[in-house]
Amino acid sequence: MNALGRIPLALLRSTHPWPALSVTVIAVLLGAFAGLETWRIVVLGVATALDQASVGLSNDWIDAARDRATRRRDKPVALGRVPVQLVRAVAIGCAAAALLVTVPLGWAAVGVHAIMLGAAWSYNAGLKRSAFSIVPFLVAFGLVPVLVTLSRAEPALPGWAAVGAGALLGGAAHLANALPDLDDDRRTGVLGFPHRLPRPALIALLAVLLLAGLGLLVVAGPEFLAPAG
Repeated sequence: MNALGRIPLALLRSTHPWPALSVTVIAVLLGAFAGLETWRIVVLGVATALDQASVGLSNDWIDAARDRATRRRDKPVALGRVPVQLVRAVAIGCAAAALLVTVPLGWAAVGVHAIMLGAAWSYNAGLKRSAFSIVPFLVAFGLVPVLVTLSRAEPALPGWAAVGAGALLGGAAHLANALPDLDDDRRTGVLGFPHRLPRPALIALLAVLLLAGLGLLVVAGPEFLAPAG
């Protein structure tokens, strides 16, 4: 494959495509479950895909030096297959596009989406190295149901159980994501919330957050995305 073909593929890999796809599918399914019109579901899906691409790209751009130091073979930027400057530009472009695409869903949805993006980018920009690294996950995942219900023709906030479940499952996702890279992260100075816990305690907390999040969904029942009140 020539250079022109390799760069788009490297950019795609830098978006962290599988996690991005997973979050996008969840948003689309929640949109369908909440009864959004088809065009609103499509807009929600495209906006989510763009924001997830921006988060993955910003991660690889900001962590390029660290990824080189740990010899990450799964990071195209660390392998020199795509310029850091290009990854940065596309990350910023995807973030801006994500918010622009959200506009037809209403300004409330745009505002919530901006907070979600800000939380995710704040993690990549430095919070991942602090004891508060879990906070962006609690915020961003907790707001997913809010973004969905504000995307309705008649916007409304979801019940507390949906927000709580999203936040708890987001916290669990953070811990699960950190587990495989704990040693590499510590060697390069990343001491986030998961890195400050003994491994057994980390695994136990992961299980608690996961079960609590799922438990909230069970308690809320099939109407968990119904308007609050």
